[in-house]
Amino acid sequence: MGQWILSVIELQAMVDVAKEVGADAVSHGCTGKGNDQVRFELAFFALNPELNVVREWEIKGQEGAIEYAKKHNVPVPVTMKAIYSRDRNLWHLSHEGDILEDPAVEPSKDMFMMTVDPEDAPDTPEYIEIGIVSGLPVSVDGKELSPPLLLSLLNEIGGRHGIGCVDMVENRLVGMKSRGDYKTPGGAILFSAVRELESLTLDREAMQVKDSLALKYAELVYAGRWFDPLRQPMDVFMEKITETTTGTVTLKLYKGSVTTVGRESPYSLYRQDISSFESGHIYDQADAAGFIRLYGLPTRVRSMLEKGI
Repeated sequence: MGQWILSVIELQAMVDVAKEVGADAVSHGCTGKGNDQVRFELAFFALNPELNVVREWEIKGQEGAIEYAKKHNVPVPVTMKAIYSRDRNLWHLSHEGDILEDPAVEPSKDMFMMTVDPEDAPDTPEYIEIGIVSGLPVSVDGKELSPPLLLSLLNEIGGRHGIGCVDMVENRLVGMKSRGDYKTPGGAILFSAVRELESLTLDREAMQVKDSLALKYAELVYAGRWFDPLRQPMDVFMEKITETTTGTVTLKLYKGSVTTVGRESPYSLYRQDISSFESGHIYDQADAAGFIRLYGLPTRVRSMLEKGI
């Protein structure tokens, strides 16, 4: 999703430039099979519905794109030997096509460009502390950084430990299944950190509602509906629900894994004097008997009915 948010900024710039130069059309290089084509053109519709979109339909695939680039003296980083569809930005590096079109084939070593192969990562784990304010990561090991610099640093740190390597088959918006290899070290670290801090600061019902809306939010963004009117009120909810998600999370990075080893928050709902098995000053364990009887009453009544009691 992060890559699409970055794309929205770029698409806004495209539309602005088109207006400045008086252009009545824009163009993009997406294939006719992916999701990006939908995301790009829905953004154009929203930002300037009068713009036309020009596409080069004679280019059928990666080989055709390479030939087209050569013909027009456009340098590209792929060859006929490594004919992947490769996209990279601050959030991730993705590979599609070539050997990945067979979901039974293991990704090759040359795809580890943003991270090392976890097998080649250091034999010693590294510990980092992520500082978070109102749900937003703001620091690494106590050093406050802007969002781009923070993500860049975590990409570097996570990359050397093989963090964020994902090989997945996804269901594309256009209806087909597609297999891709993704590397997102910084994103994987941030997801783990924020999620673990929420385990302290959000109660059960809040987390359940947030998770259900997060899935819908992801679907909207994945399908290119960033400018859908539903997204804005969801943004407001997410900002409100994470107001108290402030604190620090300590993570251990080791050979592709991210393990949480510590969480702290001034708004933590975790109380040791309640959770401890040794203390009964606030939580009397004997109260559980009455709770279970009431909670299990529907189950008990149903069983009585089935047994004719």
